[in-house]
Amino acid sequence: METVGTTDLIELEGVEKVFDVRKKTGFLRRERHQVRAVDGISFTVPRGEMVGYIGPNGAGKSTTIKMLTGILTPSGGRLRVAGIVPSRERTRLAQRIGVVFGQRTTLWWDLPLIDSYRLVHRMYRIPDARFRENLDRCVELLELGALLDVPVRQLSLGQRMRGDIAAALLHDPEVLYLDEPTIGLDVISKAKVRGFLRDLNTQSGTTVLLTTHDLTDIEQLCERVMVIDHGRLMYDGPLAGLHEVGESERTLVVDLERELPPMEIESARVVKVEGPRQWLAFPAAQSAAPLVARIAARYPMADLSVREPDIEAVIAKMYAEKATS
Repeated sequence: METVGTTDLIELEGVEKVFDVRKKTGFLRRERHQVRAVDGISFTVPRGEMVGYIGPNGAGKSTTIKMLTGILTPSGGRLRVAGIVPSRERTRLAQRIGVVFGQRTTLWWDLPLIDSYRLVHRMYRIPDARFRENLDRCVELLELGALLDVPVRQLSLGQRMRGDIAAALLHDPEVLYLDEPTIGLDVISKAKVRGFLRDLNTQSGTTVLLTTHDLTDIEQLCERVMVIDHGRLMYDGPLAGLHEVGESERTLVVDLERELPPMEIESARVVKVEGPRQWLAFPAAQSAAPLVARIAARYPMADLSVREPDIEAVIAKMYAEKATS
């Protein structure tokens, strides 16, 4: 396998993507205008890093991923992945990357899962021993053994997602792009996918760029997060720093054994009371454990859950702070 002369596997410098859009303005008239989906983004991702790439719908996340895979050609700037310009050498780059789109499958719909893997084996010309080793590993860790002979169309969303992840890894990619890999999955399926990705990054050193609306994915998998909105990179750093910049809050939903007045707990505030259930807001950068311990020591607690801040709300707060500064 060739190497590049830098530790940065992904490099973007002033990357732009502009689309020409025609809009109907009359019965026979159309007006053309430009939409700037990505607006001068620059960042690097070192080998072996797992990075969250987040933002609201229409922010430019998927457009960036499509440029990184060579599906789209940048309108400006410089972009390289593993030393390769994606739009110029898509076939060569395909041997070095894996891609999983949460709402689209790369598997063959009417074929058993194992047949999709055999087709990947031939398409990528994976040596037989390497294919068998990688397949056995993915089947074991993603619990796919009982699904190999099942047609893809009969798989649940969670099963298909695990199947797609395995297919993207059979050729040992250096970079894995994940676009909403846990969307629509139940709690157990999400835990399995997250555990597998964590092990993959730790043991194989695979570089991962993860786009998601689920901040729990980011919190459990990524030490670094980038926020994009309106095509511009607004934040690049640790998740805790993002919460501090956006002054975001998590919500602790507490079910008490009986109805009580609003709880009085340091570093948290009650925002809603409904019978024995109370909602407490606390800084997202703060651990929930001490707060839970204080509540359990003072109040008859029956159950609780933690709700993560909505990424759109975090970004909106960041904009508001920027506008007033």
